[in-house]
Amino acid sequence: MRRKTKTLLSIFLFFLCQIILSVNGEYLIGLGSYDMTGPASQVNMMGYGNFDQITGGIHFRLRARTFIVAESFNGLRLVFVNLDAGMASQLVTIKVLERLKSRYGNIYSEENVAISGTHTHAGPGGYLQYVTYSVTSLGFVPQSFEAIATAIELSIVQAHDNLKPGSIFINKGDLENAGINRSPSAYLFNPQEERSKYNTNIDTLMTLLKFVDGDTGKNVGAFSWFATHGTSMSRNNKLISGDNKGAAARFFEDWFTKNSSTKSTKNFLHIKLYLSVIAGNLSGSNQDLLNKTSKIKPTGGQPCTNTTSQGFKVRKDKEMKFVGAFCQSNVGDVSPNVVGAFCIDSGLPCDFNHSSCHGNDQLCVGRGPGYPDEILSTKIIGERQFQKAVDLFTSAKQELTGKIDYRHVYINFTNIKVQLEDNKVVQTCPAALGPGFAAGTTDGPGVFGFQQGDTEINPFWKKLRDVLREPSPYQVGCQKPKTVLLDSGEMFWPYPWAPAILPIQIFRLGRLIILSVPGEFTTMAGRRLREAVKETLVRSGNGEFDDQTHVVIAGLTNAYSQYITTFEEYEQQRYEAASTLYGPHTLSAYIQEFKKLAESMAKGENITTKGPSPPDLLSIQLSLLPDPTGDSPPPGINFGDIKQDIMVPKSGTFTKGDRAIATFWSANPRYDLLTEGTFAVVEMLQHQSWQPEYDDDDFCLFFKWQAENITSIARDDVNSYGYATLEWEVPEEASPGVYRLRHFGSTKKTKESSNLYYTGASSAFTVS
Repeated sequence: MRRKTKTLLSIFLFFLCQIILSVNGEYLIGLGSYDMTGPASQVNMMGYGNFDQITGGIHFRLRARTFIVAESFNGLRLVFVNLDAGMASQLVTIKVLERLKSRYGNIYSEENVAISGTHTHAGPGGYLQYVTYSVTSLGFVPQSFEAIATAIELSIVQAHDNLKPGSIFINKGDLENAGINRSPSAYLFNPQEERSKYNTNIDTLMTLLKFVDGDTGKNVGAFSWFATHGTSMSRNNKLISGDNKGAAARFFEDWFTKNSSTKSTKNFLHIKLYLSVIAGNLSGSNQDLLNKTSKIKPTGGQPCTNTTSQGFKVRKDKEMKFVGAFCQSNVGDVSPNVVGAFCIDSGLPCDFNHSSCHGNDQLCVGRGPGYPDEILSTKIIGERQFQKAVDLFTSAKQELTGKIDYRHVYINFTNIKVQLEDNKVVQTCPAALGPGFAAGTTDGPGVFGFQQGDTEINPFWKKLRDVLREPSPYQVGCQKPKTVLLDSGEMFWPYPWAPAILPIQIFRLGRLIILSVPGEFTTMAGRRLREAVKETLVRSGNGEFDDQTHVVIAGLTNAYSQYITTFEEYEQQRYEAASTLYGPHTLSAYIQEFKKLAESMAKGENITTKGPSPPDLLSIQLSLLPDPTGDSPPPGINFGDIKQDIMVPKSGTFTKGDRAIATFWSANPRYDLLTEGTFAVVEMLQHQSWQPEYDDDDFCLFFKWQAENITSIARDDVNSYGYATLEWEVPEEASPGVYRLRHFGSTKKTKESSNLYYTGASSAFTVS
């Protein structure tokens, strides 16, 4: 009887949910977000391919942000994950899907899950499975991989658990000052007739989705797509950072929390508390306040638990969580360094065709709007995207309604036969990189001796190439006019150097079409793909699709295969073309295969051939990264003790824009990532207690870590000791009062004991 009652109750609840769904919105929506900040020391960053760019702290934390949209509890659903990472990884995608299958069975699969990277060049590397993408990270880095895979999984779990009736609104608008074309000479190779259809040589359109809770009417999230590279932070940066898109997400989420109507009362009380504290502190003379502050000395290193730092996070109110994601699009030739590229020796503009200075690619560097301050440039480009998103968010009126659908296939891109418009049949090639790839870009110059546009290789580099792998005659002919510098598609030791099998995917959310591409399309390549897909949908859809159908490209999704240029851009062999792996007809192959998926979707037909599955190379990955250094502090010192205390200005107090700096003896942050916690905190004294005001997810607080070797003459040995430097740039919104800096960390886990966690605080100081 009890079982029958339970069954009837389940049926009743199911139909009740369907009724609620029909009343409160077209869809079920759920959003999630989780910390994916990887190892903050001694791990190479993914993006620039610079061996010297090793993590040494945190600018602000990285996150995985997810939305799920479903037609009903048992209907079709889509999952889109946006990562503060250089790109998606085929291996990460494979393993995340395995985890989801173990949790949810067949609800989530390669068909309806898209995992996309923002393309920050300031995240830890070592999480992709092909050799080309792990050389500089010294192979596979399990800690990087696990941080990303776990964050994706748990952000999806959050979104799944939060599914409830809701509505989605779409809005679009132009943002014209957040990107420039970094290969304008290649863009000019495209036909004049085609170029004349567009006002600019980059896509300026931002497309935004606004998610609204159907029960409460509250806004719960926003995802936007806009093309600009994650290269505001330079190749010399050592701090983990989400770059301009991660910054935009942080600004958007903080703006929403600050302006949320449900927080207004709490914010007002918080401000009143601040004012009462300040009034109490400043009731006496300034000298009295300074005397009080001078008596608050460093705490020294103290033990704590593994979750203590989580309690010091500023953003931990789960009731008010709002997810704001800034996703990547056809970013291939779009740079955030909008001032332009100049020669660092003369200050003159670089050579237009080759982006070099006197033939030297090293001297040509792009400048961001905050030049020479790259953190300021990151902030400005992030703010521009954030401000446009707020404008679109607050004015969004067009509601998305209609079907949810998806198509997904795997394709071996090394040998696709492509039929061109003149019925000529051509073919793609095994992956290869040209000399223009080695030249790098104006965002990050490459190796000396190369220029963008090169089609010749000097004898030294040719001999070195042939030691690795001399390209086959077929490959040489197939890739022309690219000269093969690295024949990655024909290199398989110790495992493949480049992907062959790639996923392509289409999502439909009413009138919105999302094209998931495993690489970086240039501006014109993306335009051609979008137009071809839209034309196919309209032609084959029996009136279901029209000019109001929105098509966006989600770049760097599910896997990574570098660049995709137009056939014409490929002719010049600048960086993007030299990095177009599968030859001159790569874009035509993508368009052909996406049109097949679009036609299948428009006609409501299933895909019968899913294609060959990509390899899972986890079991054979090589990991050559040395173990962390900094196992113990110097004799007589505890981790968390002050190495260098706060240096107070001559005025006796810090003012807005000043930097308060303290250094702590600290174990290697690789021993524990403090996920959803923090390595750094700014605390404010409120009455008799210290309250966290800023953490290592704030733009104004920097956590830096490094190790130094100290020679002991008495013991005749060399020890490596680590220390953390916390730098707080006092922001304009900081309230006057008494502050201090606090550091958290973890020691090495041994066979005898688990990690030991510690914390320490600096002396107090005042802010006026």
